[in-house]
Amino acid sequence: MIRTYLITVLLSLIPISELRGSIPYAYFNGIPLWLSFIIGVIANAMVPFIGFLFFNTLHILLDKWNFYHNLFEKTVARARNKVGEKVRKYGLLGLMLFVAIPLPITGAWTGTIGAWVLGLDRKRSILFIILGVLTAGIIVSTVVYTGAGIASLFTKKVDI
Repeated sequence: MIRTYLITVLLSLIPISELRGSIPYAYFNGIPLWLSFIIGVIANAMVPFIGFLFFNTLHILLDKWNFYHNLFEKTVARARNKVGEKVRKYGLLGLMLFVAIPLPITGAWTGTIGAWVLGLDRKRSILFIILGVLTAGIIVSTVVYTGAGIASLFTKKVDI
C-alpha cells in the first residue's frame, strides 16, 4: 500500500498527469477518495515552489551563454506580446482558472512556467496556483466519484 501512496505523490508531481492522474490512480488502487484528494492536492501544491526554484536556478546557469540568453529573450518577448493583454485583463484570477481546468497542457506546472516567464509576483502567483490546484482537485474528485458511481450501476450483479 505504501507503493500506491508513493506513486500517487509522484503522479501529482509529474507535469503530464498531475491531479488528473494521481487522484484516479489512488482511488482505484484502494485509497479512499478523500485521502486521494488530500495526498494529490498537497503534492501538486508543491509544484510552484519546486518550479520557481528550478526555473530560477536553471536560468541563472544557462543565461551565461549567448545562445540561451538570446533565445530566452525572444521567447519571453513573444510570450508577453501574445498573452500580455489577457494577463492584464484577467490577472492572477486567470492564472488560477487556467490551473484549475484539469485538461492536458493546463495545471500547476504550466501555470508556474507562465507566471515565471511573464514575471508575475512570485508569492501571489504561488497562492493563486495553489487555489487552482485545490479547485482542480475538487473537479477531478467529483468526476472520479460520479464516474465510479455510474460504473457501479453496470457492474453489480442482479439476481433474478
